[in-house]
Amino acid sequence: MTPLRAPSPLRRGRPVRPDDPIWLFDLDNTLHDASHAIFGMIDQRMGAAVAQALDLPDDQADALRRRYWKRYGATAIGMARHHHVNLRQFLASCHDFDVAPLVRAETGLKARLRNLPGTRIVLTNAPAHYARRVLKALGVLQEFDGLWAIDHMMPMGLPRPKPSLGLMRQIVARLGAPAHRIILVEDTLRNLKSARQAGLGTAYLYHPGTPFARQQHGRDLYVDVRVNRLSTLLLQAHAGRIPGSRDHA
Repeated sequence: MTPLRAPSPLRRGRPVRPDDPIWLFDLDNTLHDASHAIFGMIDQRMGAAVAQALDLPDDQADALRRRYWKRYGATAIGMARHHHVNLRQFLASCHDFDVAPLVRAETGLKARLRNLPGTRIVLTNAPAHYARRVLKALGVLQEFDGLWAIDHMMPMGLPRPKPSLGLMRQIVARLGAPAHRIILVEDTLRNLKSARQAGLGTAYLYHPGTPFARQQHGRDLYVDVRVNRLSTLLLQAHAGRIPGSRDHA
């Protein structure tokens, strides 16, 4: 498999201590509430793109979109694998809209991220151009050290995004840090499961708008911490309660 390249830099590197954690943050429904409006826009555009590419009625196109998302973690992967659709062009057309009026997030996000110890990287199955626009609209673009988007997850030209276990292992190798120092913050449990299989720490941000979000009390064995608000996790981490660390209760 072609080695995973370094994440795209978002700002100049900051000095970090050798034992500082490395945070991998999902984007949609983790750093912001994509279910508020953005997911609806993406779903609408993606359904239209599937219908146009395959000459299908809208209802059939939407059903296929959902089926590929469940199977591969991204509709675009199914379209590329089974219908030879250009993945980058497909994703660009589905995410080409003004995100600023649609973004909703917790207040105080920028300050809490700035106080978070360690390296901060966005890890998303969305395309890079969309991720950058959302981070800019949130006002937190400069609070992250790097970005890994689906554009960067294409060894041999084939997409291998989350929840690929191979991707998680390549991330560990690329970062050159012990896996237990790397923490994935996610709203999707299957992504956290593969992260744990690769030895990463895991933080589950429960969002009811996430497909397959599990309404339950407690947490799965592969989840170090479960929170309902990102601010809760960031405040805990600032106080030294790092998911996966030995001193974490």
